[in-house]
Amino acid sequence: MPDVDRPRAWLLTVDGAPQSYVDLDDPRHLEFEYARRLAHVLDCAAGPGAPLDLLHLGGGALTLPRYAAATRPGSRQRVVDFDRELLELVSEHLPLPAGAGIELHAADARAWLEAAPAASADVLVADVFGGSRVPAQLTSVEYARQAARVLRPGGTYVANLADGAPFAFLRGQLANFAEVFPQLALIAEPGVLRGRRFGNAVLVGSARELPVAELTRACAGDAFPARVVHGAALAKLAGGAGVVRDAEAVDSPEPPEGAFGIG
Repeated sequence: MPDVDRPRAWLLTVDGAPQSYVDLDDPRHLEFEYARRLAHVLDCAAGPGAPLDLLHLGGGALTLPRYAAATRPGSRQRVVDFDRELLELVSEHLPLPAGAGIELHAADARAWLEAAPAASADVLVADVFGGSRVPAQLTSVEYARQAARVLRPGGTYVANLADGAPFAFLRGQLANFAEVFPQLALIAEPGVLRGRRFGNAVLVGSARELPVAELTRACAGDAFPARVVHGAALAKLAGGAGVVRDAEAVDSPEPPEGAFGIG
């Protein structure tokens, strides 16, 4: 018999920063704003319910892979996370449903990406944080080129990033991915974009035209409304920043105290 006292919703924190929320009864329920925005990109990546090949760099509690398995049954998903103990903990306490099509791999994200076959994924989701910072090895233009190489023609790259005004880190990321994708968009809460606070920003890139109108409607109508910035407005935000190469790449900025705390 099921354990009626066992919690069905879980919050995962790492070094005090909330990273994943999982509702075992409803994998379509996404608690965090950034996760909802990543999901909007997945929803727009292909026709409703169509299966996809997804590569996730960063696993957390597997919130987004669970969402994709529920909304796009038959999808093939590979999840790469450096933290083997975390993957084992999640697998034990938050087991995946049978037939979810999700493979877990304990490995370094950059090394895995460089060894992955070309044109092997429809969507690449990057949500890698060492505590509350994106590791430097995933912030360079060389990394961006590897991400583009692994995607199929017309595939979609989507990354969860974090920054605050004056957006030096974010501008470098826009420059990096402008080198490899002709189409870019950025999704963030208006207060973040105006420089009022530090927060998450979801970067989207592709060789094909992005479904900007569809993404805009989804993000504007969300419980946590966000703006989709693209075209001339995105170029203005990038501000002519130069690409960041491996030799000068650094971790994303340290969030101010309480930026991602649990209230």
